[in-house]
Amino acid sequence: MLSRVVTISVAVAIVILAIILHVTQPSTVGPLGILIVFILMYVSVLGVLTFLLYSLSRLISKISTSFTVKKPIRPLSLSRSYYFSSVLALAPVMLVGMQSVAEVEIYDVLLIMLFVVIACTYISKRTG
Repeated sequence: MLSRVVTISVAVAIVILAIILHVTQPSTVGPLGILIVFILMYVSVLGVLTFLLYSLSRLISKISTSFTVKKPIRPLSLSRSYYFSSVLALAPVMLVGMQSVAEVEIYDVLLIMLFVVIACTYISKRTG
C-alpha cells in the first residue's frame, strides 16, 4: 500500500511540477506558487530517494550474503526507507531555499548535514 501511495504521489508531483515550471515564471506566480513548487520538489525527491534506498539496501544485502558468515545484513523495509528519505529529501530543498534568499556557504551546508545526521540517528534509534 505504501509503495502505491509513494509511486502515485511522485508521479503526480513530477507532472504538476513540470507544468508549473513550463507555464509560469517566479515573478508572476507569487509566494503561494513558490511554496507549492518547494512542496512538489520535496515530494518528488522523497519518492525517488525512498525507492533508491530500498533498492540499494536489498542489493547490498544480497551482495553481503557471500561475505558474511555469522550475521547477515538485513535490508531496510519500505517504511523504514521512507522514514530515512523523509529527512534526506529535505536537505536539497533547504539548500535551494537558502540559495534563493542568499548565497549558500560551507557553514550552511555543514548545518544542514548536522541536521540530517541527527535526524537519521533519531530515526534509526526509534525504528530499530
